[in-house]
Amino acid sequence: MAFSVVILAAGKGTRMKSSLPKVLHPIGGKPMVQRIIDTVNTIGARSINLIYGHGAEQLQSALQHNSLNWCLQAEQLGTGHAVQQAVPNIEDNEDVLILVGDAPLIKPSTLEQLIAIKQNADLALLTVHLDDPTGMGRIIREGDQVTAIVEHKDATEQQQQINEINTGMMIMSGKDLKRWLGNLNSNNAQGEFYLTDVIAMAAAEGKTIKASHPSSAIEVEGINNRMQLAKIERAFQFEQAQIVMAQGVSLNDPHRFDLRGELSVGQDINIDVNVVIKGNVSIGSNAQIGPNCILIDCNIAEGAVIEANSIVEQADVGENCSVGPFARLRSGAVMHQNAKVGNFVEMKKTILGKGSKANHLTYLGDTVVGEGANIGAGTITCNYDGVNKFKTEIGDGAFIGSNSSLVAPASIGKNATVGAGSIITKSIEDGELAIARAKQRNIGGWERPTKK
Repeated sequence: MAFSVVILAAGKGTRMKSSLPKVLHPIGGKPMVQRIIDTVNTIGARSINLIYGHGAEQLQSALQHNSLNWCLQAEQLGTGHAVQQAVPNIEDNEDVLILVGDAPLIKPSTLEQLIAIKQNADLALLTVHLDDPTGMGRIIREGDQVTAIVEHKDATEQQQQINEINTGMMIMSGKDLKRWLGNLNSNNAQGEFYLTDVIAMAAAEGKTIKASHPSSAIEVEGINNRMQLAKIERAFQFEQAQIVMAQGVSLNDPHRFDLRGELSVGQDINIDVNVVIKGNVSIGSNAQIGPNCILIDCNIAEGAVIEANSIVEQADVGENCSVGPFARLRSGAVMHQNAKVGNFVEMKKTILGKGSKANHLTYLGDTVVGEGANIGAGTITCNYDGVNKFKTEIGDGAFIGSNSSLVAPASIGKNATVGAGSIITKSIEDGELAIARAKQRNIGGWERPTKK
């Protein structure tokens, strides 16, 4: 049967102590509610109804690329009242899957199992057993049949001993849901319209109510404060680490690995501790990533080595290249096979040719370097005049002496040499030596300054 989804995301999240709506706080670099939307999109929902309230503009801005029915809950009158806002979008002849917006680790397989159980019931809900169910709604049963959900504040002392709790996720027909929502009242300790009251209504009508369970409790754990946010983040990251290791990657410590995007990998890759991966990243076989590196929207080819504390962003690192330590490759940086950049080298919109090296303390911007060139320590390509950017070309086999400044636009020929400490403002032909520095003067009888 076709089904639609309702995601409850209207709460302010007061305990987060934040101006950002709770459901926009990130897990793995993505808003938690976006992770739920992505999961729903994998299981074939007809439509997604997002119940929103606090932080409406922030939510709509952050989630604007999604196809959603936006359902405003102007007053926060409970979960039942929240679902009522989606009623105009619900068809009688479809099932309605209700999810909470602050449990981002829910798996597609768990939701598919819940949907399958509904096919042999009138209502199916997702429950979980907890060692400490304090504060959670309890599942009331008569034998195997679920008959009600009692909120913690309304539960008797005996009912509070029950450790099977409601996750807030359930599925039922649109026709039944509309009828039950219309019969809700707020006669409870909170003075709210509880969605959970539909369970008792279904039981009173003799409906078949079945429960499904997630593979682990962490899947359905909600986030209400920063401590829980951190706990769910680490659970998410450890799960990503296990997936990556299963693909042939060695992680020196899977508890200190952060994947905040998409990663494609070869085999026999080693990743050291505290590596952060963002956006879309690919790492080829036999590559090594040192500790404390950040990889963002980049490609690391087979056999490449990224040394400690390096940042590679929107760049391509070729086969058997070496980067770092403490190097930064920015947007448009390309390193061809066996090229090397060392400590405190920065590249931006620069191509470093096959076998070329820039080993120390260098900035290369808007530059094309040929094959087998050597860029000495302290070299700078002066590509910016305060308004416009200009290009520097360095030919195959060129040697740039230490502490040189190449003022763009500049052209350094093949096998040309730039003497150390030079400021180059004119083109250098193939094989030429260029020296551009002030004449040295040695002054005798120099008296050093003394303290007064």
